[in-house]
Amino acid sequence: MDDASLSQIEERLGYRFRDRSLLRTALTHASLADRRQLSNERLEFLGDAVLGLVSCEHLYRWLPERLEGELTKIKSHVVSRQTCAEIARELQLDTFIMLGKGMGPRESLPQSVTAAVLEAVIGAIYLDGGLEPARALVLSRIEHRVDQASRTGHQYNYKSVVQQSLLTLNMAPPTYVVMDEKGPDHAKCFEVAVVSGERRFPACWGSSKKAAEQLAALAALRELGVLGPDENGLEVIRWPAGKARPSDLGG
Repeated sequence: MDDASLSQIEERLGYRFRDRSLLRTALTHASLADRRQLSNERLEFLGDAVLGLVSCEHLYRWLPERLEGELTKIKSHVVSRQTCAEIARELQLDTFIMLGKGMGPRESLPQSVTAAVLEAVIGAIYLDGGLEPARALVLSRIEHRVDQASRTGHQYNYKSVVQQSLLTLNMAPPTYVVMDEKGPDHAKCFEVAVVSGERRFPACWGSSKKAAEQLAALAALRELGVLGPDENGLEVIRWPAGKARPSDLGG
């Protein structure tokens, strides 16, 4: 990878490396490295720990009234593989991953590969500049996600909210139907729709069945009018007057 490309990445990260070999390693997938020790896997291991530390400290300080169980739920979202992959794509790190032959097109990379490169970059920044620049990168990407997750009350467990919402509306329990799938076995994508009795909600694509089911549940909640943006554009539960809210049903 040439210096111009590394400079582009540093600009997106808001951090300039003193030792650019760390950044190169963070972007090197095991499929390209001569030995796995020369890939980004060790940096991923370190970066995962740094990400967890920064996230937990932020949650502890920013949500002093929340109990451990609630903090754990929020953390599980903001440091999930799906969220890490989203952040990596926001930073366009996926376009710079150095891959070996046989990995297929970049647009169909497994979510785990994209998420891993973000954690590896966090680990590289930590080794190069210490905790503070790593913290700055992490917080710049998770603060609004923490705020959103803490305000919705359901911590993005859309499937649970769909279950409760359909019960409250006297509708049939949800089933998740795979409508279509595509891609090679190592990077399959799935199209899933929520079905309640005779009603089928909009289908959504995801990089795994689990991810597609969550997105399909979100689409169903939006169509039902249970979930929508507040004045700040954050997704919140909105429930018709006179109806029990899903949060009142327990679970």
